[in-house]
Amino acid sequence: YFWLLVLSRGLVGIGEASYSTIAPTIIGDLFTKNTRTLMLSVFYFAIPLGSGLGYITGSSVKQVAGDWHWALRVSPLLGMITGTLILIFVPAAKRGNVEQLGGQLKARTSWLRDMKALIRNRSYVFSSLATSAVSFATGALGMWIPLYLHRAQVVQKTAETCSSQHCGTKDSLIFGAITCFTGFLGVITGAGATKWCRLKTQRADPLVCAVGMLGSAIFICLIFVAAKSSIVGAYICIFIGETLLFSNWAITADILMYVVIPTRRATAVALQSFTSHLLGDAGSPYLIGFVSARSRFWQGFAPVFVFV
Repeated sequence: YFWLLVLSRGLVGIGEASYSTIAPTIIGDLFTKNTRTLMLSVFYFAIPLGSGLGYITGSSVKQVAGDWHWALRVSPLLGMITGTLILIFVPAAKRGNVEQLGGQLKARTSWLRDMKALIRNRSYVFSSLATSAVSFATGALGMWIPLYLHRAQVVQKTAETCSSQHCGTKDSLIFGAITCFTGFLGVITGAGATKWCRLKTQRADPLVCAVGMLGSAIFICLIFVAAKSSIVGAYICIFIGETLLFSNWAITADILMYVVIPTRRATAVALQSFTSHLLGDAGSPYLIGFVSARSRFWQGFAPVFVFV
């Protein structure tokens, strides 16, 4: 039944692509300026929150039921509930209605013309590449960090060698909890820092993103230094690194809203989402595993540092 698992995963991807493409543009149609930044922060906080809850729920359900299949039977119910709530409560807003734009900027153009305009938009192109780098890092960390921390504890003789399906559950739970909290903290911190910096400079958005990514790269490197002697120290580095990494989510989306006209935003979000997955988390877990299998485990994370 592997084909059914692959098909189900593909259908989940269709739903994910649909809402992640349209939802930011709906927020852009409902709010402007600092209010839009705040609302985008709330929306993008849900990404690390859901990811962290996924680790916690998946590990807990598998441990309680004794079968990993049950971890995949919980999420469809949650999807049905949230989908119903969206249909009932989310209002339909006119494209660009809250922004003071001329009729020419609200006029629809062909898809080909939209794509050409986006490719020529340097702010959009570079922010999309940066989003891909963040996606690369989060995908790799989410897949391999719990296993790496467990192996580090085995070397320190504070944990036993993994010999069962339930091995490493504690590390997944801790990592998931950290991801949830740092997602909230990072998004709020990024939005607050951007709002304050806008009083000082018009380049606040890219500057805050740059500081966040450079800072996260430093602390991601320190994870592997700290893990050799202290797992607690490694978790502290994960906490700070993920907080800085997640500070970019809402700001990047806000940059897109500023540099792309309303009628092209859905296409822009879709293209950015596609490139971030293609160049990011679609291949990063495999690449890290490939490099690790042919060298030391920690050396496999070198591409993460390069991308960030």
